[in-house]
Amino acid sequence: MPQELLLQVTPEIAVNNQLIKEQVAKLICVADIKHISILKRSIDARQKAIKFNLKVVIYFQEDDFVEQKIQLPEYKNVSNSQEVIVVGAGPAGLFAALQLIELGLKPIVIERGKDVRGRRRDLKAINLDHMVNEDSNYCFGEGGAGTYSDGKLYTRSKKRGDVTRILELLVGFGASDDILIEAHPHIGTNKLPKIIQDIRKKIIEMGGFVLFETRLTDILIKNSEVQGIVTQSGATILSNKIILATGHSARDIFELLDRKKVFIEAKPFALGVRAEHPQSLIDSIQYSCDYRGELLPPAPYSIVKQVGGRGMYSFCMCPGGVIAPCATSPGEVVTNGWSPSKRDQATANSGIVIELKLEDFAPFAKFGALAGLEFQKSIEQKAWHLAGESQKVPAQRMVDFTKNIVSSDIPKTSYVPGTTSVEMGQVFPGFLSQILREGFSEFGKSMKGYLTNEAILHAPESRTSSPVRIPRDSISLEHIQIKGLYPCGEGAGYAGGIISAAIDGEKCAIKIFEALNS
Repeated sequence: MPQELLLQVTPEIAVNNQLIKEQVAKLICVADIKHISILKRSIDARQKAIKFNLKVVIYFQEDDFVEQKIQLPEYKNVSNSQEVIVVGAGPAGLFAALQLIELGLKPIVIERGKDVRGRRRDLKAINLDHMVNEDSNYCFGEGGAGTYSDGKLYTRSKKRGDVTRILELLVGFGASDDILIEAHPHIGTNKLPKIIQDIRKKIIEMGGFVLFETRLTDILIKNSEVQGIVTQSGATILSNKIILATGHSARDIFELLDRKKVFIEAKPFALGVRAEHPQSLIDSIQYSCDYRGELLPPAPYSIVKQVGGRGMYSFCMCPGGVIAPCATSPGEVVTNGWSPSKRDQATANSGIVIELKLEDFAPFAKFGALAGLEFQKSIEQKAWHLAGESQKVPAQRMVDFTKNIVSSDIPKTSYVPGTTSVEMGQVFPGFLSQILREGFSEFGKSMKGYLTNEAILHAPESRTSSPVRIPRDSISLEHIQIKGLYPCGEGAGYAGGIISAAIDGEKCAIKIFEALNS
């Protein structure tokens, strides 16, 4: 009978399956072990002697062990099936499309941006030429924001749905099966595009459609029920079921809904800066060593503090990563971070953000449900002006920021468009600047060495989540006013990352199937 076991081992043992087998044999006093499979793996760096926590299953009989190969579901050909419009080809939209096919429905996926290959030229243009394509950038295009910003798969939203199913689907489409066992799974920006392409090919192979460079400009509504959509070319696509999965940066969609009197509401989000440290410094802090070596991965960190009655925390931390320009319109500056699969860059970066409250949007109250969006936009536009009206980013050394000193020089950072030395307090409202200053001092107490002028702050980190919620019924998942409209994923305010967005996409597809068959 197979047996599960939790054990703690050194890094030298953790990377060698034979040594793991020998360690288990000693622990349980059984020499004849046929196979060992690792179910979960995490690092415990709380003590000076770093350990790996492993959850393994032990097989004592040869016949008990069957190597599990992840298989994709039996997708049906849906060429002649009922059509469902899916707006957006991010994780919510793509996984909704796959689930629709599995259920026998035909997805018509429209995406304002380009396919993953076409997006690369536009990313190069924003990095090198400071040119922002409003429809194709780090946020818009095939795969959504996650495609070229890392593919982090960690989620705390395990009550929302079957996380393992989403991970297994990603493995089925080409991701390493390591994502099934790592505590903080990650694919990497260099590998994720191929996986996204293969998902798209499967959707098309099974009879679905994926239309790129096709931006939604209107939703046809009659008697509080959707009839279809209109695209920027003037084309009309008809369906009485629409999954709206446009992501947290589709401001034109929020504005469209607001104009059409479709009920939406302002939602609190978080905003701050992206801090970059030498990865070697983060390694020395987290691992309590001078040199990390080859057996340990680049160290991440996670910090949460209450400062001035608000949460201030690290967000989307990227070990061995780079900072990217993520504006979606000319005249604004936005930062985000990503890592390649090996996380082998010289710097570590993380968003350091503060929880906002609805009352913070009071100066923009005249915009109603779009008040938070306008607050967000005002900071991004201010950063653009301060940085010389380009995609250069306002930057400041961390200790200088805490002391209100303009940094005399900014070293070259991973942010390719470049930096402009700015007193960061000019970017944010006074209360946010003060909380950030106090918070970094608190962070420095928790992580000795974190508060240093070797760390460079880049501003702003402003697209942590949607500033708008599109309310839906908790049972049917339809919009609370409009029948057949299914707000979905991050843009609707119901997800916060690749996994939770994918789960939400699947949920909406299932609800449509149930509605059509009730």
